[in-house]
Amino acid sequence: MNGLSKITASHRSRVAVVYLRQSTLVQVRDNTASTVRQYGLVDTAVELGWDRENVRVIDADLGVSGTFGADREGFRDLVAQVCLGEIGAIFGLEVSRLARSSADFARLLELARLTDALLVDADGVYDLADINDRLLLGLKGSMSECELHLLTGRLQGAKRAAAERGELRFPLPVGYVYDDEGVCVIDPDQEVQGAIRDVFAAFAAGGSAFQVVAAFVRRRFPLRAYGGIWAGQLRWGRLTHSRALGVLSNPCYAGTYVYGRYATCRTVRPDGTVHTGVRLRPREQWPVVRHGHHESYISWEEYVAIEARLSANCTHQGARPAREGLALCQGIMFCGSCGRPMTTRYYPQGRAAYGCSSSRADHEATPTCRSIRADVVDDAVAGLLLATVSPGQIEQALAAADEVTSRHTRAHRAAELAVERARYDADRAERALGAVEPENRLVARTLETRWEARLSALAEAEAALAAVRERRPALPDRDGLRALAADLPGLWHNPHTRDRDRKRLLRTLISDVTLLPETDRARARLGVRWHTGATDELALRRPATSPQVRRTPAPARQLIARLGPDHSDAEIVTALADAGLTTATGRPYDEAAVAWVRHAFHIPGRCPFRDGEISVDQVAATLGITANAVYYWLTHDRLAGRKDLSGRWCIPWNAQVEAACRRQIDASGHLIPRTPGPREVLPGDVTVHEAATRLGVPDDVVYYRIRIGQLTARRTPSGCLSLPWNPQAEAACRTRIAHPGSGPTGPGSRPLPHAATAHGDISVQQAATRLGIPTAQVYYWIRRGYLTAYRLNAGRVAIPWNDQVETACLHRAARTVKVNSTTQTITAR
Repeated sequence: MNGLSKITASHRSRVAVVYLRQSTLVQVRDNTASTVRQYGLVDTAVELGWDRENVRVIDADLGVSGTFGADREGFRDLVAQVCLGEIGAIFGLEVSRLARSSADFARLLELARLTDALLVDADGVYDLADINDRLLLGLKGSMSECELHLLTGRLQGAKRAAAERGELRFPLPVGYVYDDEGVCVIDPDQEVQGAIRDVFAAFAAGGSAFQVVAAFVRRRFPLRAYGGIWAGQLRWGRLTHSRALGVLSNPCYAGTYVYGRYATCRTVRPDGTVHTGVRLRPREQWPVVRHGHHESYISWEEYVAIEARLSANCTHQGARPAREGLALCQGIMFCGSCGRPMTTRYYPQGRAAYGCSSSRADHEATPTCRSIRADVVDDAVAGLLLATVSPGQIEQALAAADEVTSRHTRAHRAAELAVERARYDADRAERALGAVEPENRLVARTLETRWEARLSALAEAEAALAAVRERRPALPDRDGLRALAADLPGLWHNPHTRDRDRKRLLRTLISDVTLLPETDRARARLGVRWHTGATDELALRRPATSPQVRRTPAPARQLIARLGPDHSDAEIVTALADAGLTTATGRPYDEAAVAWVRHAFHIPGRCPFRDGEISVDQVAATLGITANAVYYWLTHDRLAGRKDLSGRWCIPWNAQVEAACRRQIDASGHLIPRTPGPREVLPGDVTVHEAATRLGVPDDVVYYRIRIGQLTARRTPSGCLSLPWNPQAEAACRTRIAHPGSGPTGPGSRPLPHAATAHGDISVQQAATRLGIPTAQVYYWIRRGYLTAYRLNAGRVAIPWNDQVETACLHRAARTVKVNSTTQTITAR
């Protein structure tokens, strides 16, 4: 081994790494001698002076290709140890074991140079600090990569040559086997043959791979195992969607031998690693195609048709195949405002609608984006289709086809004559050139140029003739078109015709339907584009909405408005029945329906009041109280009244009834009459609000003092309370407020049981009344810990009360005053 003098004590003090790699697992399994030789490098390292404990073996890359270092865990570990300076030497059988990529190999050499690591192979020891060793290793790395390229090229070329002869063998799809002579034949198993043929039959009937899977729900499907312990054996299982697509898209079933359907492609990921994938090539790019190579299940034309149908079913590429469902224009309906496809929505009771929802999801909806019921569009488009494919329209189409044929024939004849003339001119120029003496180059060059020009003209004429032949229109069969026009309406309206079949028939002639913008919401416009490029526009009237359908008919509304002021609901019902009028839904009118019409259109009813009777609202306004108080009197027999047929209260009213009501108001401690305008008080008296303002307390405190008898008050003729007021009365009130005593016990204060009051405790209501604040405020203080309280056995809340507690509460309440149901905080002056 050359270069042993390059190994120093510094190198031996570090670790020696033996790197092992073989490209495939087959090599690991079969080429065991190579593996043994690579493991034998451990002894070589020991012989060169390394301790056996300092020799490491990296064999994680056995069976991994060296093309890309990022895919090799062992190589990454080796590079990491080199970067850390832990490695003194790297042992390998040959440098190609380290890397087949120049980029990975050059990176390893650079890192080894920086960390003073040696590379050792069967030829010698290499010091990367030596330029000659670096140059030699770089050359070896380049030769290793070139060797891999040459080997790959030879192998791929041999495979391509065998494939062009149809002799390259590869795993056959289920349904085919190799016979004893190596020829591809149909599987002799009749069940396997039947399953494959039924797949194509189910696709012809259903038109999609999902329909094929549905046909095999309760049936098993064969699968040929490749690799593993089941290699080559026939297995049975469930037909999945991916397996169905694999069978339908495989040209082998059409008797065609194909090589190169898939191509390997490499991409660089964001982290810098290289990903190797496989992509399907288009049919036009298949390198080797041999038709009629073996017996087929289907013809090549059927395979091409299946491929086109599968491509049309691929929704993630923008296709809109015909699906189940009653919406006829599903998939071909577009919004004319934003240009997006309209989605189909299905509702209960067999209803569907087309909506422009995708544009709204992207916040791109225009003011004229609309939705429309599917049956409205479908009926109009189907009617246009049936009217177009009628015998009369077919005759016009055939006449137009004859005219097109005549024009094409004339153009074809003119192109043929042009070719004939150009060929004659070219032949004449060729004869003239042949007649001239070769030595006469002056004339020969001119005739040669003329002949070349004639040949160019001939080529152009032949190209023009070929273009005319290619533009020849494919005209349909005349008898077939006439039969279709005669049978189409019956076929379309046949109840046994599936919705999917109607959609397919529609799409053979119509390309798409567009809901055009329309500002009138009661109308709609449709644009229909045919496959020929022709367009039609349809004007439709949208069906009435549910509120419009259920709206009361005008004759019934007019009759109720005319009879309403003078007749009862029962009489109006009879009049509507005699006139033969019903509701919008076809039901006869009843009293409830008439009452609803009165309410909806504000039709007054017959006046229910007799002479001397007034309504509840009039009584409340006269007495200055709420209507709820009047209803309370009526329901508790404190006020006489009657109900009419419509349920309204009619109250007999006179001076005696009014006086009795006012006496009830005076005797009540809750009713406070309210009269419009300023409140009047007796001379020398003040109102409740004025007294509360002078004392600096809320109005509720004054009302409470009046209820418990601590303040004298009397009602004025207008109904408001009037308080006799003088300095002595004001001083007494201030004394009571400053020293409230044991608390209120009057009406409405809800005192506690005697056992609790004996200890000086009061209820929440008593505390709120004494402080002139709402009970909710007291509960709030208790929850926040501002006020101490406990619960009795009966569930009542009791508050320990004394002068200090009341003073603290008054101080807190003085900063919070309830004004117009809003709590505002004010600062005391």
